[in-house]
Order: sequence, then C-alpha cells, then structure tokens
Amino acid sequence: MTDSSHDAVRRSNLERANAASITIPAPLLPHAFNGRWTRRHWLHASLFATIGALVAAIVPGFSTAMQSPGKTQRMTLSLPLPQLGVKHRTTSDHWQSVSLKPGQTLSGVFAELGIPQRQLQDVMEHPKIQPMLRRMRPGTEVSFNLPADGSVRAMRIDMGKYAVNGEPVELEFDGNALREREVAHEITTRTVVLSGKVGASLFESARKVGLGSKQLSQLTDEMFKYDIDFDSDLDRNDRFSVVVDQTWKDGQLVDTGPVLAATFTMDGKLKSAFRHVRDGKPEYFTPDGRSLKRPFIRMPIPYARLTSGFGGRNHPVLGRFRMHKGVDYAAGVGTPIQAAGDARVEFVGWKGGYGRAVILNHGNGRTTLYGHMSRFANAKAGQRVSQGTVIGYVGASGLATGPHLHYEFRVNGVHQNPLKMTLPPPQPLQGAALLAFKNETHRALDKIREVENVIYAPGDDTRVASADKPVKSASRNKRG
Repeated sequence: MTDSSHDAVRRSNLERANAASITIPAPLLPHAFNGRWTRRHWLHASLFATIGALVAAIVPGFSTAMQSPGKTQRMTLSLPLPQLGVKHRTTSDHWQSVSLKPGQTLSGVFAELGIPQRQLQDVMEHPKIQPMLRRMRPGTEVSFNLPADGSVRAMRIDMGKYAVNGEPVELEFDGNALREREVAHEITTRTVVLSGKVGASLFESARKVGLGSKQLSQLTDEMFKYDIDFDSDLDRNDRFSVVVDQTWKDGQLVDTGPVLAATFTMDGKLKSAFRHVRDGKPEYFTPDGRSLKRPFIRMPIPYARLTSGFGGRNHPVLGRFRMHKGVDYAAGVGTPIQAAGDARVEFVGWKGGYGRAVILNHGNGRTTLYGHMSRFANAKAGQRVSQGTVIGYVGASGLATGPHLHYEFRVNGVHQNPLKMTLPPPQPLQGAALLAFKNETHRALDKIREVENVIYAPGDDTRVASADKPVKSASRNKRG
C-alpha cells in the first residue's frame, strides 16, 4: 500500500470518530445553569453545607489530640486504714444460743447442732469448764460461733446466777488448740432517786418504782421505825423518795444497793433519814446527826401482835397465878426473830419451859432471852451478832399454847419490862464527822427536791427518775 493509500484510510477513520462524538443523545448532557435554583440544586447545597460543618468541628479536635501533653501537677493523699484481724478478714461471726432444758446435757446440745465429738471432748477436758459442768442447771445459756463454712469458731457458757464469779466463759477453737478468751462487759453504777406515792400499799408502790424487800425493810425497820407507824400514819397521797445506787450490766439492771437517803412527806411535813458509816459500820442518822439506831429493839419480831404484857397473870398452861417476867408476841410458825441489840451469844439450846431458847449478852449486865422457838438460826454460843440479826424462828416449844415469842429483858439478873426500858441513845455525830455528814445530806436532799419538783406537779403520776437523767414514768397510780 502506497503512502497515498495510507493517508486515505487515516482520513476515513478520523471522519468516522468525529461523527461518533457528535451523535451522543441530548438527554445525557447536563443542562446548563440558566440563573434559577431548582429543587435538586437546593438538596445538593444542603448536603455540602452539612459535610463542611462536620469537617470543621472534627478536624481541630484531632489536631489537639495529636499534640504532646503538657506538665500536670499531681498530689497523692495517704489514707491509713485499720488493720483487720485474721478473723475479720476471713469470715464473720454467727452466734447461735441454746438455753438448757431440764434433762438436757452439753453433749446433747453438741449433737443437736452437729458439732464434732472431738471438739466436745476438748471442751469437757478444759480445766475451766470441768467445775462448771457440775453446776449447770436448766436455763444455763450456751452459745456457739458457727460460721457459714460449717466449722465451730468459739463457744460461750453463761451460768447466770450459778456462776462463781458472775462472768460467762468463752472458749475459742484454734485448730487443735482451745484457749480461753475474755468477755468484755459494760458495767455502770449510777445514783438515782426513786419516788412514789404510798397509794393503797406502800409495799406495792415501792416495788413499782424499783425497790426490793431489802430496801423496804431498811425504810420500815431501820430508818423510820420510831417516827412513823406504818400501819396507821400513812395516807395514800403521802409520798416517799429514796436515793440508791443502781448497777447495770450490759444494759440490764443487776443490783440495787442499800438506801443512802430517804424522805417521807406526810401532810406537808418532811421526815428524812441518811446513811453514814461510823467506825466502819453503816448507820442511819437524822439531818442533825442523831443516830436513828436504838440500843435495843422493843419488838424483836416484825409484824407481830402483843398478846401478854409484863406482870402477874394466870399461867395459860399451869393454870395458876404467876409472874410473867417478859412479854409475848403472837406470830406464825417460822417468823424470824431478831437480836434486840449488838451482843455476844451466851446460850443456844433447850431451856425448860422456855423450850428452844437463845440468851444474848449485851454488856454492862444487860441480857435478853428469846423463848419457844421452832428452830434456831446460825447463832452459836460465843458468837457476836449485830442488832437485827436473825437468831431463830417463832414456834411453840416448851410450855406454850400456841406459836409465839416470849421475850425477856434483864439488868444484872433482874427482869425489867422491855416496853418501858429507857436507855441512853447512841452518841451523835460531832466535829468533822458531823460537817462531812451534813455535806452529804445536802447533796442528797438537793437530788430529792430536784426530782420531786419535776414529778409532783398537778396531775402527775408515780414516777421514777435520776437526778441527772430525764424523768421516766414508772407506774400509773392516780391521786386519791
């Protein structure tokens, strides 16, 4: 093929290519912008604007994150924490208590709780537990520390009133060892004022405010025996206030001490008595320091009735006129008989028509005789006893028609009428002892007044309160 032929073919191809480019269909070509916005233009513009805003917000954050961090000031605070024992770090305490029932044994309790016999054997052989086992009674509380893992960590035995020292024993199991652990108790003693109205019964009212028979006996037999006739002098609206020390153990009242001070307000008149230790012995005194103790008790038997006085009479058994050299007090069999005064026991035994009798020697030639007893107390010949000590009990031994006490008083062997004996009272307090006593009485009276001023307002009931505590209601006795 010549050069002219090649040129002819190249021209022919170019013409066909140009013709193909010209024949593109018109609808595929974009329309030219003619100055007016269509819906498509607005959609495109909104999409591009949104994309631009997002890019503008994100890009600066990336640039900041890529920068190296600057220096930051730091502070470390050390907080000391308490060290926990091994027991607290592992498991918690789970105490379970069992109160022994009649016939129940410690081995039975172990078996009931599924505690291994090996641990029971360790407990039974412990030197502190062995003597307790003989004293266990129904009501003894046995507690076990039983963690969730089924082991036994510790046990505690509380004997209550049967305990020698009053404290429970706690034993801790440590592997094959068993060791004793101290049990901490919270024991507090505080002085309180117990106050109430006599009401229908002094005994019942005293019991309601927290006084026991011991404190009531101190009121009636030691403090106000010669100033108040408790059978006829008291009115239901008369009031009493008593100062005592109370001992609390683990939040429970366990003991009320002797009466430290007491007042009776009768028809607006105040009678008061105070406890004071003289020569190592407690006594009760009037506010001016005079002892309320008498050398001899005229009636050495409480709640008795005088049935025969001193002098001549027909003997109820012998049936003839005979000098009655003492006085007789009728009372039920077993009524306690008290020593009329401090003395040494001279005779205890059977004495003819007196039956079972006790003779006390009070010194300075004065003796007293107590006859017709049903039985003796713990008095032994040669023993010293204090006034009010129980030496025997009422009976009808010897020449007697019924249970009563025959009481005689002799001076140098001569019988005297016990009801008419006048003996000098004990020496009153003097000097420094009197000054210290009066300081004590002022404080006690201040406590009593503080309580009474609060609780005996119109419409108030019988209450109990401490001088340094809020007043708490103790009973509901209406004023009569």
